Amino acid sequence: MGTILFLLLNNVLFAQNPLIQDQFTADPTARVFDDTVYIYPSHDIMCTEDKGKPGWFCMEDYHVFSSKNLTAWKDHGVILTQKDVSWTDPQAYSMWAPDCIEKEGLYYFYFPTKSKESGAFKIGVAVGKSPVGPFISEKNPIENVDGIDPNVFMDTDGQAYLYWSGKNIYLAKLKPNLKELASEPVVIANLPEEGHMEGPFMFERNGNYYLTYPHVEDKTERLEYAMGDNPMGPFQVTGVLMDESATGCWTNHHSIVAFKKQWYLFYHHNDLSPDFDKNRSIRADSLTFNPDGSIQKVVPTLRGIGISAAADKIEIDRYTKKSKHALVRFNDPQEPFKGWNIALEQEDWVHYNSVQFDEKYSKIILYARAEKASVLSITDAVLKSTIAEIQIAPGDGWERYEIAIAPVNTGRYDLVFSLKKGKIAIDWVQFK
Repeated sequence: MGTILFLLLNNVLFAQNPLIQDQFTADPTARVFDDTVYIYPSHDIMCTEDKGKPGWFCMEDYHVFSSKNLTAWKDHGVILTQKDVSWTDPQAYSMWAPDCIEKEGLYYFYFPTKSKESGAFKIGVAVGKSPVGPFISEKNPIENVDGIDPNVFMDTDGQAYLYWSGKNIYLAKLKPNLKELASEPVVIANLPEEGHMEGPFMFERNGNYYLTYPHVEDKTERLEYAMGDNPMGPFQVTGVLMDESATGCWTNHHSIVAFKKQWYLFYHHNDLSPDFDKNRSIRADSLTFNPDGSIQKVVPTLRGIGISAAADKIEIDRYTKKSKHALVRFNDPQEPFKGWNIALEQEDWVHYNSVQFDEKYSKIILYARAEKASVLSITDAVLKSTIAEIQIAPGDGWERYEIAIAPVNTGRYDLVFSLKKGKIAIDWVQFK
């Protein structure tokens, strides 16, 4: 992925993990409204001396993103800023992890930020008539709630519950207007007593209620869950959803949603800012349940979710698997939004799943840098059949190669790109 990191057309981003690659995003809450997935993340920016606290989290507004296919994500732009909230501290830049739910045609957007009156984190509500806003903030935060990371769960009987964190994880019922508490806050019992814990997210499946949360068991946050038969508990700590980041990103924050009969885990990492984990990027991977209702641990991937169209630019550096020595690197380390490429030498390979060929294509386009004359073989990982074997001439730098191939039949393929000879770096490939 390089100077053309994604295809930007009418604010539509074609991407794998991370899902959004033109800005920093974190703390993704995914919701399904009208057969469309909407993601409500926080929006990391870089702090400066006059904006936030340098070296710390800095967030002044929220965007919302949507997709009907989990591959093409539309940025609907800013839906709420700290300037729109009368009760917030305008110097706090603390618009942290949000949530959004729908009731009777209205959309309720929940967000934490610091109060200019007390300096403490409060949780506010903004209401809109569309999943993408505009959202109008209530004049005051929710009374009797101090903390961050709001999550609202609507049970099948119509009762809504608010979960949030602040040293512990708290719970209260909401009134039907979804703007006020209907019960006193309680600390959720039976959760870990040691290590930082935050970011609750509740969901239900087959009569089981899952309370999920990030928790620092060792050095950084991992994702854990507890199960119960009631949204108010009691809950029994059951297992780990996702292990600590192998690269040391200190935070993780997530949501879990079902879409078209598949469950997905949305979370974040610092893909676009590997040296500074206060600028995060949202990801998603598939999630699977065991027969007893427990959750299989999710292993993070770069390939992520969704089906890539063969006619779009396929960023193979967002791989499913790769050989040991195949190297993924930034095109420009100083400008990470320009994306990555994957460098291959003889016998290296990269495997990329779920590419849909809707018609017969007889050409392949590569944006690549060939340091030596190279031979690239493309095979189907399932049938083990060769799709193409192409000769690539060496060049002086990044070049667009358009090469004729035998027509590829329609269907869905798991592609393996193997370098039989030479040395090459590939930014993206495309069939036409």
